[in-house]
Amino acid sequence: MTRQRAALLDAIDDQEEFRSAQEIHRELQQRGEKVGLATVYRGLQRLAGTGDVDTVKTGEGENLYRRCATREHHHHLVCRVCGRAEEIDGPTVEEWARTTGEAYGFADITHEVELFGTCAACRGSASVSVRQGSSPDS
Repeated sequence: MTRQRAALLDAIDDQEEFRSAQEIHRELQQRGEKVGLATVYRGLQRLAGTGDVDTVKTGEGENLYRRCATREHHHHLVCRVCGRAEEIDGPTVEEWARTTGEAYGFADITHEVELFGTCAACRGSASVSVRQGSSPDS
């Protein structure tokens, strides 16, 4: 494992919310790591491909990254203000995807379902501003 990849994993392990590659890159720079933004993007894509990090896509199409507690298939409920995320099961979604695929003669169905909203803590704060990259219309 390269030093840069180890630094990237350390930065991701320290976060609880989904963050953009730019945010992770900025944190690495603040830690004194000499790593380019393109290297961060490539590293995150590799880690997502191996299942070591999860991604969610914002309403604007930007990928956000986080290391999840489980590598099993799951979905996320993400606060569009603070970025806090909850890992959720979706048995109804799973059944709907399977039966919809079967109804149209498809097999080996995959899907991505992410829910975005505003958490109770952010709803209670006086000044709520939408997290950069997350659309209130998502």
